[in-house]
Amino acid sequence: MHSSSACPFAAALLLAKPLYAVPTPQGSSQALANPDFGPIVSESPYYSDYNGTTPPFPGNYTQPVFPTAKGPPGPDDLLFQNLAGAEWAIYNFYQFGVDTFNESAFVEAGYPNTTYQRIIEIRDNEAGHARLFEESISNTSTKPAQCKYKFGITTPVAFLAAHTIVEISSMAFLTGLILQAKLDSSKAALVAVAETESRHEAWGLIDIWQQSPFGGPVDTAFPYANEILDTTKVFIIPGSCPAGNPTYPVPSQTLPSLSYAQNSTTLLPGSPITFAFSNPANQPKFEDGKTYYAVYFHGLLNITEPFDTKTYASKVPPEFEAKGLFLAVIADAPGAPTIDSVVAGPLVIVEQPVEINSGIL
Repeated sequence: MHSSSACPFAAALLLAKPLYAVPTPQGSSQALANPDFGPIVSESPYYSDYNGTTPPFPGNYTQPVFPTAKGPPGPDDLLFQNLAGAEWAIYNFYQFGVDTFNESAFVEAGYPNTTYQRIIEIRDNEAGHARLFEESISNTSTKPAQCKYKFGITTPVAFLAAHTIVEISSMAFLTGLILQAKLDSSKAALVAVAETESRHEAWGLIDIWQQSPFGGPVDTAFPYANEILDTTKVFIIPGSCPAGNPTYPVPSQTLPSLSYAQNSTTLLPGSPITFAFSNPANQPKFEDGKTYYAVYFHGLLNITEPFDTKTYASKVPPEFEAKGLFLAVIADAPGAPTIDSVVAGPLVIVEQPVEINSGIL
């Protein structure tokens, strides 16, 4: 972590960046059904250079877009409804950062004087993702709107740590959603957005954490993407989603959330770990006499370790390279071969820097 002095040339560049007007909502959100309404992704520079602090388009609309045509849903409508639900949470996370902090807050915390501007730029990118996912849902299905969210973050360091977790988790669920996509165009869109998230992640690793941006030859693919999406529901304020929004996500297993006892592990390969189930209202029910396993995903591999249903003890696989992202689940079969075999999780474990998981928050 380091601070950097203000650079007059950099400041001049920032001031020279265009400030785009936000399209003002006119009536209901139904105008969003027209793909030509508002800035067009990859044509307009708006989703890179809006540069304002008020919510950008389409984040200034708060109601779902209802079907404008009759007929069956598009082949990947459900996928993009789920993805839009996740994206609204991510976009709002960055808008929260823009609203809560300023350039001085990050500089005083020891971060580069460009940090706040980069958060604004990422927020703009995420608004573009929200618009892209809306447009990917056919006019025979509802396009979900944002809910209201609470992130529980009060410091710049906690926000930046969460940024790293958000971005690397996004990369994992986007690649996982490719397994659900039916159309080649949908698969290409998911890869393209995941590539953008990897740029966001690389910025944080280099500028914020002074880490190598490289996470090994292969990033982590997780086959059960909806289980990651399910974990984002903890940020939604109950009852805040607008009437008519699709259920999010579908399907939802509502699995017990998985965490760990912080004094039990370094989270590095080979370390012991004692899991915990953080929601007292949703605890796992382990059957007597049945064997359960801790299954860890990294890169394109998964490795199964023993799991003690009494003490919740396990071990981080020593075979893994200490790079990138690990994902852990509790399953009733080695390798968690099916989505129904997963009984709790997933737990996101960031290896670069590993302190992000607990020590700096």
